[in-house]
Amino acid sequence: MSATTRANHFAHLDESSLGWFHIRSILVAGAGFFGDAYDIFVIGMALPMVYRVYYAPSDPTKGTTFTSANYSNQIHIDALLKASTNWGNLIGQLSFGYLGDKLGRKKMYGVEIIIMMVAILGSALSCATVRGMGVLTMLGLWRFVLGIGIGGDYPMSATITSEFAQVRYRGMMIAAVFGMQGIGILVGGLVTLIGLAIFKDLITTDPLYLDYVWRIMLGFGIVPCVATVYFRLTMPETPRFQVDVNDDVEAAKRDIEMITAVNAGMEQREAITTIAEPSKSDLNKPRRTASSFKQYFGQWKNFKVLFGTAYCWFALDIAWYGLSLNTTRVLGLIGFDGHGEDQYHQFWAKAVGNIIIACMGTVPGYWVTVALIERLGRKPIQYMGFGVITVILAILAGAWDSILTKDSTGNYTSSSKAIFLTLYTIAQFFFNFGPNSTTFVIPAEVFPTRFRSTAHGISAACGKVGAIIGVQAVGPYFEQNPQAVLWTFSVVMATGIFGTMLLPEPKGKSLEELSYEEEESESQEMRATQ
Repeated sequence: MSATTRANHFAHLDESSLGWFHIRSILVAGAGFFGDAYDIFVIGMALPMVYRVYYAPSDPTKGTTFTSANYSNQIHIDALLKASTNWGNLIGQLSFGYLGDKLGRKKMYGVEIIIMMVAILGSALSCATVRGMGVLTMLGLWRFVLGIGIGGDYPMSATITSEFAQVRYRGMMIAAVFGMQGIGILVGGLVTLIGLAIFKDLITTDPLYLDYVWRIMLGFGIVPCVATVYFRLTMPETPRFQVDVNDDVEAAKRDIEMITAVNAGMEQREAITTIAEPSKSDLNKPRRTASSFKQYFGQWKNFKVLFGTAYCWFALDIAWYGLSLNTTRVLGLIGFDGHGEDQYHQFWAKAVGNIIIACMGTVPGYWVTVALIERLGRKPIQYMGFGVITVILAILAGAWDSILTKDSTGNYTSSSKAIFLTLYTIAQFFFNFGPNSTTFVIPAEVFPTRFRSTAHGISAACGKVGAIIGVQAVGPYFEQNPQAVLWTFSVVMATGIFGTMLLPEPKGKSLEELSYEEEESESQEMRATQ
């Protein structure tokens, strides 16, 4: 298809004003990411409760025997449980990414959220069998299935939002969808506090009542799924997929009519008339096959972009998940965990610590990105984030003993806790006003329509490989040698700066410009006429 014809297909989609359909798309996809983040990160607060219930000490006022000398390998079991969702993410991102390009966005959108709903119920109802699997094994299996659903949400939501978006709002829309992760993390802490408050008197008397709290925490994740499943299953196919992959212009017209009905705007009605009949070059354009995938990414100019998006996400998630899923452990290291008090107050303190970090760093970081991404561009935000995080983690590692000072009783002083929490919170802010947001946005913009979902899934899956390394290979050594862990994360963050150099700047460009589809179509049309 010629560049002119392609531009006519999508000009009004790229240049239209922000309408209710676009806002609804953000809300539907964003609610999914709210649930994704809630489900992924609430486990960090829920698992200590599970351990307290199922590995109870003889003294009911004490903590759990799970991490005692009798269970020397349990710290790695803890890491595996936290990473089990990421293992599922890896499979979900690759499989749904591929299927989204092969079968279409519409057919797959909503399937992943149904998988999540089933797995959330399974997780909340996990228990030990009389013979065979214990509660941790059962919980880990359900969390793995949950991860498959969450993983599928990444390429689907990112691709759909990108292909419906206008050029001048595209980065903002995709970042807003991803920004709901911050709300999900914050709500995880709030639900924990509410659950603890409801059972306060019972937990104070008998800590085994924590069994109710962690199940409520995990089960709440089904709420955003139920709220959005209908809208996901009824969302139209993207016009870009209809035209570029299916060669079905009439279907694209019908989908735009549906968008028009929601927006009820003249600008979108006019867009219907711009969808032309397929030309000869349309019918001869590249199909999505294994060989065409290899041919496209066999060119260095295309492969370096995929390598860049995949590596930056990989580097980011090593530190992001390594820290975020161990926030409770980090708070324990600095004594911000209600140490010395009863079980209720210990878990309450940990939840409050998570909320403080979310309110001061995590949530603002996401939404500052939404506000500034179209003004600053994707790459400057990513460079800045990787750079600031590298420096802060290096400061925390190098000055660990100077920052964290103890009083005469052997406890960390209030001022040292405040300094540490401030630096740690700044790092969380720049994770999210930085690569945690942009590594999700950029892969949704820089690949051709026929490979967009697959390439986004590959990039996200590489991120989950990094997350697994951060949680399972590095995270367990926090308590033994926190400085070495922080140095490791700092060095890895520095490498993300070099990975960013491989990427184009998507700001202000159409999806076709970014993926070289216009150039490819023109050269193909020239070959067809010779």
